[in-house]
Amino acid sequence: MKISRVRELKSHLKPGQVYRRGDLLEWSSSIDRHLNELVEEGTLKKLSQGVYFYPKKSVFGSVPPEEEKLISKFLNDDRFLVTSPNAYNRLGVGTTQLYNKRVVYNHKRHGEFKLGGRTFHFQIKPHFPNKLSEEFLIVDLVNNLFQLGEDTNSVLKNVMKKAATMDSGKLKKALKNYGNVKTKKVLKSVLE
Repeated sequence: MKISRVRELKSHLKPGQVYRRGDLLEWSSSIDRHLNELVEEGTLKKLSQGVYFYPKKSVFGSVPPEEEKLISKFLNDDRFLVTSPNAYNRLGVGTTQLYNKRVVYNHKRHGEFKLGGRTFHFQIKPHFPNKLSEEFLIVDLVNNLFQLGEDTNSVLKNVMKKAATMDSGKLKKALKNYGNVKTKKVLKSVLE
């Protein structure tokens, strides 16, 4: 019994995985037609142009894709940092707002993109760390201070106090690597 080409393609898919169209070319001679068939039957979900997800099932229904896998496939790159303005709240500098915003620092895409029902704000940055640190968050907070719905004077005063108690070597390095011109001017006095 001859297996259909679309079934052969399906046999290579794993639940919970995100795929780029190009990842699946080796198993199909008519990739677009086969992908459309798999989307129509519900096997795959189209997340964005050329990005597909094979949902994993649970007792509660389909489990959404892991954020890291989703972004990695969308960018076709593993070099990115996901954060949110909510991360500033843990610094203890007077930020209290809660934001429904996911920011993705990366080297390839800029703009707002909806992926798998979630909205991400992609920002191209030449440099960003592999993971969040207190030093990076202080610098990033000052970089973005005027975009936040906070009392900027009060927050800035608290940032200066906090920065004075931090490891100056680590903060200088974060400022050099990630600070914009204005942020460097603002935090320079604390580090001298």
